[in-house]
Amino acid sequence: MAIGDEARRTGAEARAGIRAGGRVPIEPDIGPTLPDRLVAARERKGVDLFRAERDTKIRARYLAALERGDYRELPGAVYTKGFLRNYAIYLGLDPEDVLRQWRRERGDQVPSEPVVVAPKAILETPRPLTFSPSVVVAAIMTVAVIFFGIYLAAQLMRFAKPPTLELVRPASAVVEVPESATTYRIEGTSTPGATITISAGAGQPVTYRVTALSDGTWTVSVDVRRGTNQFYIDALDPDTGKHADEPKQLIINVPYLVIQAPTLTVTQPQDGTTYENGAIPVEGMTTNASTVVVRATWLGPPDGSVPPTAAPTATPAVTAVPDPSASPPPDEADGVTVEVAADGSFTTPLELTEGRWSITITATSPEGKTASLTRTVAVAYKGVNLVVTIQGGNAWLKVWVDGVVDPRLTQAGRTLRSGETIVFTGTTSVEVRTGSSGVTRFTLNGVPLGALGKSGVPETWLFQPPAGPQLTQRR
Repeated sequence: MAIGDEARRTGAEARAGIRAGGRVPIEPDIGPTLPDRLVAARERKGVDLFRAERDTKIRARYLAALERGDYRELPGAVYTKGFLRNYAIYLGLDPEDVLRQWRRERGDQVPSEPVVVAPKAILETPRPLTFSPSVVVAAIMTVAVIFFGIYLAAQLMRFAKPPTLELVRPASAVVEVPESATTYRIEGTSTPGATITISAGAGQPVTYRVTALSDGTWTVSVDVRRGTNQFYIDALDPDTGKHADEPKQLIINVPYLVIQAPTLTVTQPQDGTTYENGAIPVEGMTTNASTVVVRATWLGPPDGSVPPTAAPTATPAVTAVPDPSASPPPDEADGVTVEVAADGSFTTPLELTEGRWSITITATSPEGKTASLTRTVAVAYKGVNLVVTIQGGNAWLKVWVDGVVDPRLTQAGRTLRSGETIVFTGTTSVEVRTGSSGVTRFTLNGVPLGALGKSGVPETWLFQPPAGPQLTQRR
């Protein structure tokens, strides 16, 4: 008999309740049994047990036992469940449903687990916290040991670490400062108590030292000069003797001062001007100059004729002996230094003799730079130009200009103090009565004559060019 026919027959017998040992009661038929479902599913699939064996790798006799419901021929319940699961999947059945039906037909029941109720813990009445003296002492000792350990660890860390060093000002290693700077303040931070050393570079053998404050800050003012100033900064911990790991290098650049040449403008005299009487005004403006020097060079007679071998130094000889202290007219070797006002202006009168003159005005800066301008003028006196200066004492004066008393001194005359100067201009003559001839100095038409007499001696002098000064008896 074929295995398939035997499986169908055995399944039918199982449904009828027939077993090898006789008839056994079964549950009422409420649907196809598991063996019937397996057989029907295999037949729907159109395969026999041998084909199913090849596909599922389950022996045909085990498959036949499943389709007969004869589970005793199977190796055990575990294998039976595995065979049923794989066979159900192969036949397209729900494996979980197949296993449930298998358990139900076997009469298996899942025992319920007992519920265990844990007894409620009995709470103990809390007791108040109490401290005995021994507990307090132990706590204090514990805290002290902890703090001592922290302190010891901090000290060990300090001895193990070098001092810190940071620059706060300037923030960069290279800094530019104004050209007028002579000092610079360096600021930084370090380990409190550390010694900060700042060494200048070559040409600046200066060392600055300062101690960092309790908050670690430090400040040092260093001297700087024009050009590049290089500084090396280090920190030393006096307790450990260690230096900073990274010393700092700082470069401070001070620009060199750009020296400007002075500017110069001359408003008087105008070039080519001819002056007839009085001093020649020299006026102008300058910038960046501390002094102005005016020099005059005699070029020749005012009419342009050939000049003599030397510049004239005085008018023709006079009857009185000139004062040796009288200054000669300026020449190329001499000069008049003029003070420059705060606004840059300068002015000075220049007394010159008759002739053509080259006037050179030179402005000089504090650094020695100069600027110069030259003016050519002519001096051709007409009439009498007399400058009277009192020097070395006071003197009473009375003056007649072209025979008429000068109203500034009145008929009674007037006393002039030492240092006073007065100018008289006449057409033909100027006559001067002085109470002290030795302190009265004269300049006639640009020629300094000095004092013509002795101090304390009253004299009268007549000035009537081209003749020289003449002593008269006019009172």
